[in-house]
Amino acid sequence: SGPFPDPQEEGGPEVEEPLGVHHALAERASKYTKRPNVFRLQTADWRVFLFQAPTLEEMFSWISRINLVAALFSSPPFPAAVGSQRRFVRPILPAAPSRSAPEEQHRSHEAWMERVAQELFEHQRNLPEKRGRARDLDEYRLKKEYLLYE
Repeated sequence: SGPFPDPQEEGGPEVEEPLGVHHALAERASKYTKRPNVFRLQTADWRVFLFQAPTLEEMFSWISRINLVAALFSSPPFPAAVGSQRRFVRPILPAAPSRSAPEEQHRSHEAWMERVAQELFEHQRNLPEKRGRARDLDEYRLKKEYLLYE
């Protein structure tokens, strides 16, 4: 009961999952050449969506606005889950909007970027052995992909 009809009702509108922009990143889809003015949106769960804007100016406007909203809605990540195995686990990204003021949110993002950059630098300095176990090489690759994404 509410303003929206039950999706199970016959003839009711098809309800789709909303697209959350917390911890998302919009950027020009430079590798996509089939259509002009296309940008990509990568979400917190690493799904990728392509959008086409009518003009180049609108595309950059959409990218800018989506990234602004994403930054304002992105609360700092929780620490990764702790386990008995020594393996990489991505931090948990909260879906709740940040309650911080925009200036504080900006400082938090800058501090996070500094931490991630330092962690990436350390990670790349400690390469796994070329003849190491496949699991170690896979863990290294997963963490590197995550750090580069962040």
